[in-house]
Amino acid sequence: MTEILLVDMESFYASVEKAEAPHLKRRPVIVSGDPERRSGVVLAACPLAKQFGVKNAERLWEAQTKCPDAVIVRPRMQRYIDVSVMITELLERYTDLVEPYSIDEQFLDVTGSMRLFGDPFTIAKSIQTAIMNEFGIYARVGIGPNKVLAKMACDHFAKKNASGIHRLDMSNIQQDLWPLPVGKLFGVGKRMEHNLRRMGISTIGGLAEHPPELLKKRWGINGELLQRTAHGIDPSPVTVSTHNQQKAVGHNMTLPRDYCSFEDIKVILLELSEEVARRARFKQYIGHTVSVSIRGADFDFPTGFHRQRKLASPTNFGMDIFKEAVKLFREHWNGEPVRSAGVALSQLEPCHYFQLSLFDAQEKKISLGKVFDDIHERYGPAALLHAASLTEAGQAHHRAEKIGGHYK
Repeated sequence: MTEILLVDMESFYASVEKAEAPHLKRRPVIVSGDPERRSGVVLAACPLAKQFGVKNAERLWEAQTKCPDAVIVRPRMQRYIDVSVMITELLERYTDLVEPYSIDEQFLDVTGSMRLFGDPFTIAKSIQTAIMNEFGIYARVGIGPNKVLAKMACDHFAKKNASGIHRLDMSNIQQDLWPLPVGKLFGVGKRMEHNLRRMGISTIGGLAEHPPELLKKRWGINGELLQRTAHGIDPSPVTVSTHNQQKAVGHNMTLPRDYCSFEDIKVILLELSEEVARRARFKQYIGHTVSVSIRGADFDFPTGFHRQRKLASPTNFGMDIFKEAVKLFREHWNGEPVRSAGVALSQLEPCHYFQLSLFDAQEKKISLGKVFDDIHERYGPAALLHAASLTEAGQAHHRAEKIGGHYK
């Protein structure tokens, strides 16, 4: 039988900070973005801070009200990325089948490792000890015959166990998993939970036993998939990163406030387009299709759209991408406030495929793009910006010294 582990680092950002600053060991620590902007929310809180009721994603001022003695630490995203990579390398000592799921979670297929390292519980305990000894971080481990059950074993049970380890399989899902609220099922968001409850489905077991034809009629293949998940069925393998050709280059941005003006949103689309173009040039790709993704201000009940259009000729030049992105946005925006925007370039091909057939104008764009990239490489991402980025709507200058929207 396949044996999958999901290894999750407890309060990862806060744990890294405490591990590297011994004087914080017995202090409640909160990692938070810049309090002056909307990013002043709790990104991570250590267990001591959580004992005071501090929660991830709540406003920093709310957290400080609950825990006045908390030490507030500005995030160091590059350090967290570095530690995550080193943890991946540690996990690869146990198996070469390691799949990073997020910066603080990794799937492992240890089916072929048990002869060397013991049963899954023994491997899980060994991993916990190794991560604690080498990084000072406590890890929880979910075990299951597939990724979905390993993930839910970790999220809903291992995090509450004294050992930090739990197994879910076909022998105990009815006892352990099915009584949980349906919103706890992997893949069920708040909107889906709301719809399921309107159908009278309040638990995971209720979803598992609901007539499948009704689920299929209501949601098609997604209804079938949810019910299979409730039964603990998941055929997806642990996938190791490969060097296959990339399918798209994209960039998304969560905005610090509601953007209601078309002119302000154009500034964001321009910055996103230039970043997508820069990444495409760095990877030496040229793309045929531009897409725009927009989300409204209510993340619990998302609004917005995703639209794409094929270009007349492939490009990796920012203004080409921007012009198409603006057209798509103008055609499909209904005027509602925008809180998140994304631009992507897809149907990629290596640049050299098109070099022999380029027109002079296209060659000039490529040369200009190279100049942009050289300046940014030498002087930093804020060295050369569009004037629009210096307006109140612009974010590029503010984000230039950040990774993923957070300080490096």
